[in-house]
Amino acid sequence: MDEQPAALASRAAAAAPSRPDAPADDDARFRALIQSPLRAGLLRFFNARPQESFDIDSLMSAFGRMRLDVENCLNELVDFGLVRPLAGTAPPRFAARSPERAGIVSLLELFLERRAAITTEDQAPSVQRFREMIGRDEKMLIVFEWIRTAAKSDISVLILGPTGSGKEVVSRMIHEISRRGKERFQAVNCAALPDTLFESELFGYERGAFTGAHDRKPGRLELADRGTLFLDEIGDLSLVAQAKLLRALEERRFERLGGQKSVHVDFRLISATNRPLDLHLRDGRFREDLYYRVNAFAIRLPSLRERPVDIPVLATRFLARYCAANGLPLDGKTFSPGAMARLQAYPWPGNIRELESTVSRAALSAPGCLIREMDVEFLHAHPVSADPTPARVLTLRDAERAHILRALEVTGWNKKETARLLEISRGTLYRKIVEYGLEPGSRTSRPSRSA
Repeated sequence: MDEQPAALASRAAAAAPSRPDAPADDDARFRALIQSPLRAGLLRFFNARPQESFDIDSLMSAFGRMRLDVENCLNELVDFGLVRPLAGTAPPRFAARSPERAGIVSLLELFLERRAAITTEDQAPSVQRFREMIGRDEKMLIVFEWIRTAAKSDISVLILGPTGSGKEVVSRMIHEISRRGKERFQAVNCAALPDTLFESELFGYERGAFTGAHDRKPGRLELADRGTLFLDEIGDLSLVAQAKLLRALEERRFERLGGQKSVHVDFRLISATNRPLDLHLRDGRFREDLYYRVNAFAIRLPSLRERPVDIPVLATRFLARYCAANGLPLDGKTFSPGAMARLQAYPWPGNIRELESTVSRAALSAPGCLIREMDVEFLHAHPVSADPTPARVLTLRDAERAHILRALEVTGWNKKETARLLEISRGTLYRKIVEYGLEPGSRTSRPSRSA
């Protein structure tokens, strides 16, 4: 990212509003409160919508943060008297609250008058697209945290996930919020490249290298210099293509087809696959040395059937987007209970991409404002059955443990660097290491159950 969290916090503290008519303790507490980007964001969010109330799920989706983070920040804003919980609401809802003390009113007014800092993440189109993929299930919020961690360094990333789960969106998001975000993003679909075209597509060619090569053409590696190279469906590369790719990754230089001069490149590699590369490795269909090159940091995207609670949220969101794109009010079309039940009963082999196209097709087919059950048609005449043994859903504790362990492994157990990546203090990191019983090579060890 453009600025480190500590630098942002320092600048926010220096720019925080201060009023001489506010008591010193209120002034200091308020300045400390808005140093947190999430607390500051929530404060602006509520005050921009003073007549509305929000539950925690909607705030998690809006900010892309996990439940515990949102709950902790809300509690601090409630304790300070800037947000109020609404009585008798289930699930609990929160709304803006006008402070009672004049000094805090002045501090809040000054804070709201200042323009909010626009971060790289806020500006990235792919981040907004990814947030549309987030619902009430925290699996995607954990993925969001992994993406933020990966974007802070140039480590090679492997994105695992079924077709239609958003792998390219994730790769573009990592690129856009990283330090390379202003440079080029080059995407190569390895499944669509035969061996005869792989070398010329990736490395480019010189004039006269083959029949029809009338001019020099730069390859994707050269175009990705100082930027990011995204290799989609890397598991489909032949062993010959894998060997050529490995050499370029190791040396960071290559020769164009028909050329003799080495071209040096500095790029960040992101790969994606819907195939089990570990099985390909055992079968000899994927090189072991290349596997460890591309799989330095893995991000797994869950399938849509692993988070069925999100189907109504995403379907409603896609329907609103369809209405906006076609000049209708956002609530110009709605799902009938039968149509929504039909969407929820389907296993979605094509994942989010299939859901979005199905919603658009149903909205187009519906003659009126109500989308009926008969308007919902699927591309698969005989839907595949859901996996009878879905993957175990991690508890929040286990997810945090796995995330911390992943960060430690990425930094080679450099605790100072790990704390910086996770944006926590070293004291908190040490406490978590002890709490979860972490040690080098402890990926399969049982976590500590102490509170």
